[in-house]
Amino acid sequence: MFSGFYTAASGVLTNQRALNLNANNMANVKTPGYREQRLVKTTFEEELLRVQGGKSTAMGSGAILTAAADQAFSFAPGELTQTGGAYDLALGGDGYFVLQGENGEYLTRNGNFRMDAEGYLSLNGIGRLMGENGPIRPQDGFQVDEQGTVRSEKGDVLGKLRIVVPDASEKLQFYEKGMFGAGEAQLAPSASPVIQGSLEGSNVDLSAEMTRTMEIQRAFQSCSKALTIIDQMNQKTASEIGKL
Repeated sequence: MFSGFYTAASGVLTNQRALNLNANNMANVKTPGYREQRLVKTTFEEELLRVQGGKSTAMGSGAILTAAADQAFSFAPGELTQTGGAYDLALGGDGYFVLQGENGEYLTRNGNFRMDAEGYLSLNGIGRLMGENGPIRPQDGFQVDEQGTVRSEKGDVLGKLRIVVPDASEKLQFYEKGMFGAGEAQLAPSASPVIQGSLEGSNVDLSAEMTRTMEIQRAFQSCSKALTIIDQMNQKTASEIGKL
């Protein structure tokens, strides 16, 4: 009975976490550059032990448990959409824009930049877009070429975007709103072409997310029902024992 309880409880917790990730994906389906998240599940067999006199003796094994092992991302590129906006930037290959936030640097594919109160290109609520020599502060009529060089309307160089690529994307640290930190990854300059007047969409497939959510909900409900049945059995057992 205890084995069944732990199996059902593990299933409830795992599926709840999976539902939360799916909900987050759907909430960010229109967030430029957002990367789809997935829960990596693992299974392991419960080993039954008898402890007597400080020694453990194997008694066999019980039900296979399901647990959340890790959180993974799909780094497939999103679709590019032409917006014509001077502040909208997209990357045509691997790499990330670098932002300077209050708590450090962030990496993002979200190129939906705007001018802040001090005239710097920034991502609302996150931080300023970084160049090789500091935050980018453009002028009216500025242009950004494929190499990431920012020029004034007259052609004067105002800076060059700092674009980086990690040695392994899975080593990046995830933050909210589709932001990443370097984590354990080594960052190198990226030659990814910059496209002004375009935005990269999220790589979330809403139809697939809705289908997956329904599947997870059914699994969650099954585990919850199993917990209810086990609880009722425990109450009945306790009641019968109380009559002795």
